[in-house]
Amino acid sequence: MILSREFDSRTTGWTVLVRLLVGLVVFFPEGLQKLIFPALLGAGRFSRIGIPWPDVLGPFVGGFEIVCGLLIVPGLATRFAAIPLLIVTIVAIVSTKLPILLGHDLWIFHVPSMPRYGF
Repeated sequence: MILSREFDSRTTGWTVLVRLLVGLVVFFPEGLQKLIFPALLGAGRFSRIGIPWPDVLGPFVGGFEIVCGLLIVPGLATRFAAIPLLIVTIVAIVSTKLPILLGHDLWIFHVPSMPRYGF
């Protein structure tokens, strides 16, 4: 079968540890928080930093983080699940970290108003 290699999950212990950390510590809780606290971490945050269609993209991104994070843990379709998570990560860096680093708005993304930034 053509996709049999994509669903193969024979791995070492270190790979299992990384999958657990990435899936259960990073993406699953972040996606869950976007759905549980939409005004603070989902659509509300998306609208504050300038992401278009925050009411649609907030739950959409949260759902993708949950589903893809849970797919990574057992190693099911990891290569396919990594693509949307990579896109989410790149957008997060460009929309939140670069405007703060540059000190001004970047493209459609705004510097969030926070009492302090980073350490």
